[in-house]
Amino acid sequence: MDKTSALASGILLGVGGQGNIHRLENCMTRVRLEVHDDARLDIAALKALPGVSGYVKQGAQHQLIVGPGRAAQVVDAMRAAMQQSAAPREVDAIAQSKAQAKARYKAPMSDALRQLANVFIPLIPAFIASGLITGIINILKRPDIVGDVATQYPNVLGLLGIFGSAVFAIMNILVGVNAARVFGGSMAMGGVMAGILSSPQLAQITLFGEALQPGRGGVIAVLLVVALMCWIEKRLRERLPGSIELILNPLLTTLITATVAIVALQPLGGWISDAIARGATLAIDQGGLLVGGLLAGTFLPLVLTGLHQGLVPIHVELVQAHGVNALLPVLAMAGVGQIGAAVAVLMKTRNARLKKVIKGALPVGLLGVGEPLIFGVTLPLGKPFLGACLGGAVGGALISYFKVATVVTFGISGLPLALTIVTGKVAIYLLGYLVAVAAGFLFTWFLGFNDPEE
Repeated sequence: MDKTSALASGILLGVGGQGNIHRLENCMTRVRLEVHDDARLDIAALKALPGVSGYVKQGAQHQLIVGPGRAAQVVDAMRAAMQQSAAPREVDAIAQSKAQAKARYKAPMSDALRQLANVFIPLIPAFIASGLITGIINILKRPDIVGDVATQYPNVLGLLGIFGSAVFAIMNILVGVNAARVFGGSMAMGGVMAGILSSPQLAQITLFGEALQPGRGGVIAVLLVVALMCWIEKRLRERLPGSIELILNPLLTTLITATVAIVALQPLGGWISDAIARGATLAIDQGGLLVGGLLAGTFLPLVLTGLHQGLVPIHVELVQAHGVNALLPVLAMAGVGQIGAAVAVLMKTRNARLKKVIKGALPVGLLGVGEPLIFGVTLPLGKPFLGACLGGAVGGALISYFKVATVVTFGISGLPLALTIVTGKVAIYLLGYLVAVAAGFLFTWFLGFNDPEE
């Protein structure tokens, strides 16, 4: 049995078997489960599974951190082989640290924001692919790097452009489908609602003396409308006779929701969307060093409380409004500061286990996956976490001052984000990366920490 299959079997045994699983899904780094009976879960066994580096419970959802790319493999293995024996277990200190930290620092709004983030999490692979393809196009258009490739192969660049922009062409539809799934409605109806809001034919209709605007309000309007749709659909399902519910429910839901959407919710979503885009852009454009430092320096505490998930729609709105995202490179510096902090701990500590944890977590940290460093190194030690925040603040201030932006909405960070930075700003992003690492190292080195005996 390979490691992935063994881990899948161990998780199945720990959650009480296949019959106890209500919902199974994954994001980039986590296996996410909802179960029928929490009492059947063996949390200690799940946290101790080799390959599980953390456990978090948010609302009804149990999340096991298994690492980037591996989460999808484990979920596939769980679905394919439900009856295999559990894998050997050993205690994982990172898992315990993460569970304790999440329980301690959880904010009141974190569950609601987690639901909001779950709408966008399935879109992360598409965002990553889109951003990297756009980065490749930017390189191919540089004659000083690749010569006359752009003029020699215009069709290739044209196709790559289509590949890279496709996700944004259907963004609202994808959000509508996912929002309906998260809010408990019909996914097809969620897509229909988003399609209505995005229909080009809206421009031919005048309401209250003004022509309607297709796509106005972006994903904010879609979220508002689909939330209403799900509520109406559930209420009608409770009240309509079963013999006609299948026919009348979608009909009435569509007519009622679409009418309210066009008259009220889309204009409201447009106002909120404009306010978010203008506010975020103004803060970054005018705030400079101060705002960049505050955003990057406070991002890791937001991650601990779960409030960072509320930033996801802002990332999407910035790209929809301006074509680029100036917020993501600033926030990415928070994780970069942790690299420097972890290196400082590695050089100072005499604890063999801690050295092993850092050496294992640094490679993925460089790639933008910071959870192992947060919950396995900096947060348990205390002062290094502060050093990481301060290092990130220095890098974020620099990135904000030079107005570095990316074509990616969210889902990618660290060194890979450099491939998606807009032309002319890549060197500045890399400079900010190095500065954040150096600052995180220096702050942690001088702040010090209590070296654990074990």
